Amino acid sequence: MNKPIRIVAILCLAMVAALLVGATWRQFFKADDFADDATNRRVVDEEFSRDRGAILVGRTPVADTKPSDDRYEYQRTYPEPFLYAPVTGYYAYGGSITGVERSQNSILSGEDDRLFVKRLVDMVTNDATQGGDVALTIDADAQRAAYDALTDLPGDVQGAVVAIEPKTGKILANVTSPSFNTNDLAVHDQNQWSKNAKRLENDEDQPLLNRGVQTALAPGSTFKIVTAAAAISSGKYDADSMVPGGATYQLPLTSGESGQIGNEGRDCGSGPIPFKQAMENSCNTSFAALANEVGADAMLEQAEKFGFNQEYFDDLQRTDGESIQAISVFPEDMDEAQTGQAGIGQFDVRATPLQMAMVSAGVANQGVVMKPYLVDELQSADSEVLERTDPEQLHRALSAEDAQEVTDLMVATVAEGTAYPAAIDGIDVAGKTGTAQSGIEDVPPYAWFTSFAPAENAQVAVAVMIQSADIPREEIAGGVYGGPIAKAVMEAVIDE
Repeated sequence: MNKPIRIVAILCLAMVAALLVGATWRQFFKADDFADDATNRRVVDEEFSRDRGAILVGRTPVADTKPSDDRYEYQRTYPEPFLYAPVTGYYAYGGSITGVERSQNSILSGEDDRLFVKRLVDMVTNDATQGGDVALTIDADAQRAAYDALTDLPGDVQGAVVAIEPKTGKILANVTSPSFNTNDLAVHDQNQWSKNAKRLENDEDQPLLNRGVQTALAPGSTFKIVTAAAAISSGKYDADSMVPGGATYQLPLTSGESGQIGNEGRDCGSGPIPFKQAMENSCNTSFAALANEVGADAMLEQAEKFGFNQEYFDDLQRTDGESIQAISVFPEDMDEAQTGQAGIGQFDVRATPLQMAMVSAGVANQGVVMKPYLVDELQSADSEVLERTDPEQLHRALSAEDAQEVTDLMVATVAEGTAYPAAIDGIDVAGKTGTAQSGIEDVPPYAWFTSFAPAENAQVAVAVMIQSADIPREEIAGGVYGGPIAKAVMEAVIDE
């Protein structure tokens, strides 16, 4: 072979090798990237045409797939879309998937490795790939009670309700208002889908927002549970102690600014008062003083033991696969004036309804805060359990003895104080109200309520946040409007 022919042969061999390497790289190493690429029309069409698994509450599908008469063969449907939109999310064409639909997409689509045998059988028998099912922790009665009670408030309500099982961290209810019709985003007509999506995205009331886990606002007096826990954990107080009282409390002059905290006419004495009286009447002066006595560092430590400043919830996802949650914030490096304000849930303290439900749940669970979760089981299409979520401890927020002291304060607040609207005949209920200043001109205060019951062996902890409603500003109060909602949810769980 002469030299020119040898060179041509080597070049041809090199090109063939390059083609083989490129094909192998694309088909093997990059296969997953291509499969996940939202612009890969063939893959998207194939997945959209599958018999996608159901999302279950109990044994009832809250997201299901029905045969359709168009080229996609199957239609994703949501039987009660407004009720369950915050948890199911939606499954739309082109890879636009959110909520549990997104976080559990591999199971629901049938692509999960645990469903490999089922896929293999389907391939041999020439059957369409069938997805597995996802069973949620949601309690149907609690979810319905929360939704009905929240949306029964007057006007265009913005708010949320979250309920947790204290011993496990199971989320029993996650309701938000306004909600939206998930069926509008599951349509097969792409022009209609685009129109519906833009309408929802541009709605100033933000119906796509899951306010239970994505909205962090000043929690107001519900945060006094954390302040009480910090004070009692210091060893200086118990539920029967005397604490600072008085009609006003002068914030220390530490940052060039000073201010006076008052109690809005509540009976908070003129000197030291019983701890129960301070909690029952939600005395700002008492809890601002306690926060300063405990100190900024100890307050920060106590808040973080309940879950502030952390990410801990990953069962809901955005389209990009990132977790849907807002971090609840307790600020660092505060001076004394700021610490006093933070002790009553103001300054830069921010909490989601999920976080405040966790605060109550932690007290109810003898001081142990459990990691919240929404997905209970992953199942095959034949209802075989592939995986079950095990409860997981997040933190010990306080000792069992100290948790009982805080519980006693909260029970007194329902029995004799501002949280009375949550009282249930024959059951000890622990609760706390909150009315938080928004800090924004012309924006009314936020109404909060959190509680758990039965106090001695809690089955449910609840947090209610009313961001806005058609309520006169002077009537906004967590107990009056949030208390009955929390009561309805607690009764729905306890009566089962």
